[in-house]
Amino acid sequence: MQEWVQTPIGPEAGTWTTWPGERRVLAVVRTVADTQRLLDPLATLAPDPRVQVVFAIDPRSQFGAGVAALLAGLGAVVVPWEQALHTRFDLALAASVGRDLDRVHAPVVLFAHGVGFNKYVPVAGAGERAVARGTYGLGRDGLVRGGRLVVSRLALAHPDEERRLAASCPEAVDAARIVGDAAADRVLASLDLRDRCREQLGLGGGDRLVVAASTWGRASLVASRPTVLWRLAAEARREGCRVALLLHPNVRAAHGAWQVREWLRPWAEAGLVAVPAEAEWPSVLAAADALVGDHGSTTVYGTLTGRPVSLATGGRHDVDPASPMGEALLTLPSVDEDSPVLGQILREVTAGEEQALASIASRTTSHPRRFAHRVRPVLYELLGLREPASAPAVRPLRPLGLDLPGGRA
Repeated sequence: MQEWVQTPIGPEAGTWTTWPGERRVLAVVRTVADTQRLLDPLATLAPDPRVQVVFAIDPRSQFGAGVAALLAGLGAVVVPWEQALHTRFDLALAASVGRDLDRVHAPVVLFAHGVGFNKYVPVAGAGERAVARGTYGLGRDGLVRGGRLVVSRLALAHPDEERRLAASCPEAVDAARIVGDAAADRVLASLDLRDRCREQLGLGGGDRLVVAASTWGRASLVASRPTVLWRLAAEARREGCRVALLLHPNVRAAHGAWQVREWLRPWAEAGLVAVPAEAEWPSVLAAADALVGDHGSTTVYGTLTGRPVSLATGGRHDVDPASPMGEALLTLPSVDEDSPVLGQILREVTAGEEQALASIASRTTSHPRRFAHRVRPVLYELLGLREPASAPAVRPLRPLGLDLPGGRA
């Protein structure tokens, strides 16, 4: 059992700390993906010397592998889970509806796990059978425990999500605040620097990049439509096109990074590059000339680029039809894996497709580039502190640190 930490939140922490830390904030993390999601709202608090942020890893997550290493790389304070549950905090942030969220002693702000609340709650063994499932993050079963709402604020990206929340969990509507989407803002910021993103990948002006985006699970692109990736890698090599794979962090968490590398090795030898989980994936999206994806959030974020987006997924039964992904499944073209695929993916965007992409993209956030400005007042209100006079901090884009085969030296 991990020993409880003595600083910066122990009973005698004031004896040993340098900054007073008037308010203590707990970040509840379960996976690499939700840890990355929380880094954006935390960035608006972290520069304030009145605020001390610590992390706690929920040990019940099926996808917890890699979280401790990520936090260690950040140099963050990680407190044992039981200590976190027995300590009173001034604020807690989470991006997953964990089973113990109601045990946290703090006002909880819950952020979306992905874009647009796309997926139904997973049900073990359900497969494609018709099973009544709520939408993950909006369902009453996750937000209400013992008749009590477990969150003080629910951060939403778009008024459409508020309308869907009213239908699924009306008692949570008063807690909802529309703040926008930090990941969408990161994609837009990367698009402003598209030439630089492409240069970091070693891409010249005439080079073409296709990004393949896969979520986790049996219905994902890598699991259900591997033929698409095989054809894409082979055809792209013949045509001198580069291919990068954005893989959901849960895949490596469940199977192990080494095992995933070994399984992907044949594709890698064919020229496909698996982007590391810690890479700045919005910048990879911004560098792309086309995207092929499945029913995961990255596909929806890809519509922000305005470049062609194609679908290859077996996960339609996992998607809430009222979500942005539900709209994508109805309006974006699917790849025919029995025919050459590169030309289907790397194509000109038609007027009709341009309209579909814009419609889906508009649902990712109702306040583009404004997440930090809109979320900080929500957090400081709960902290009971006056906001700093300076503009809200935005987590900077990191260098890609990724080389594509055949790129320029």
